[in-house]
Amino acid sequence: MILGNLRRPAGFLRLMKSWSLPLATCLALAACAFGQQRIPMPVRVPAGVTAQRDLAYVPDGHPRQKLDLYLPENPRGKLPVVVWIHGGGWQAGSKDGCPPVREGFVAKGYAVASLNYRLSQHAVFPAQIDDCLAAIRWLKDNATKYHLDPERFGLWGASAGGHLVALAGTRGGDDPGTRVAAVCDYFGPTDFEVFVTTPGYERHAGEKSAETALFGGPVAEQRKLAREANPIRYIDKDDPPFLIVHGDEDKVVPLNQSELLAKALEEKGVPVTLKVIDGGAHGGPGFQKADIREQVEAFFAQHLKPGS
Repeated sequence: MILGNLRRPAGFLRLMKSWSLPLATCLALAACAFGQQRIPMPVRVPAGVTAQRDLAYVPDGHPRQKLDLYLPENPRGKLPVVVWIHGGGWQAGSKDGCPPVREGFVAKGYAVASLNYRLSQHAVFPAQIDDCLAAIRWLKDNATKYHLDPERFGLWGASAGGHLVALAGTRGGDDPGTRVAAVCDYFGPTDFEVFVTTPGYERHAGEKSAETALFGGPVAEQRKLAREANPIRYIDKDDPPFLIVHGDEDKVVPLNQSELLAKALEEKGVPVTLKVIDGGAHGGPGFQKADIREQVEAFFAQHLKPGS
């Protein structure tokens, strides 16, 4: 899938360790690289952080309709919130691995939520975005209980999660209960009709692709759903600012997906930064470089903690 002929997680992890990356990062990257394979990667709760696990954001809902919430032990005032939405081709992945927690966002004064959503084997689109919006709405409805600031919510996701945060960010204007203040999209799909016809990515149009599973049929046969899943169609001038990060050697999601989104946001006057990682693969080590991590941190600080 990426990194040449490395097909097994063990080989991938050996390579990651040779680059001296933390084990949690190795597992996260392996999960991206091997798509459908679920690799448990529970985040370690840092000192000074409390974790509220498996909060049901849909009463009596599906087992996947739950989130984890990480808070400072002694919150002061209303906290800005970073919501993490995991990737995995809409058919794998878990809230257990949460980069904002690993990156110390709670110690920096944020609350962090990490959510699960129904996968494509449970329900086809739009179940996935419906769940994400329901989780955001639940968090805002319970903002007072958990010391959250409902006006300072940011979204961050990678791959399928990148798609879902972009879609939630552009659709949120339809409902104040799901409106957010910032979106960080790591290499998420956007225009599926362009995606599956891009030279070198035609396999995504096939019967066994993750996209076919998402829509309950190939994109060419499910154009209505594919267009409803495209965040570009919902963009308006009041959308939140976006930071989009994509590698120019991504063999899973073509760079044109982020380029199309960035262009459309810019044309509508929405603040957007597209950061292209030179030589970057899908979820590759380029995303762990200090300058990228600092850019993400600065982006959320600018839009969720102005004046801090």
